[in-house]
Amino acid sequence: MKELYLREAREKAAGGYRRAIETLRASRVEVPGILYLFAFKPEVGKPLERLTQAVMRGPSPLSPGWRELIAAFTSRRNHCPF
Repeated sequence: MKELYLREAREKAAGGYRRAIETLRASRVEVPGILYLFAFKPEVGKPLERLTQAVMRGPSPLSPGWRELIAAFTSRRNHCPF
C-alpha cells in the first residue's frame, strides 16, 4: 500500500500527531493516512478520535480486547494495516 503523504499536513502537524508521524516514518513503518488528516485538520480529527475511543473503549458487552481483535481482523481482510 502506497503511503499517503500531504506535505502541508506534515508541515502543519503539531504535538502528538507530529511526533507519531515522524516516529513511524523514521522506523520505516507505514503511516496510517488518518494521522495525516488528524495532523492537517485537528478540528476534524478530534471528533473522529473521540468516536473511535467511545466505540473501542466505551461500555459494551464486548471487552476492549475483543473489539481490538475484530478491528485487526477486519483490517487484515481489507488489506489495511491496523
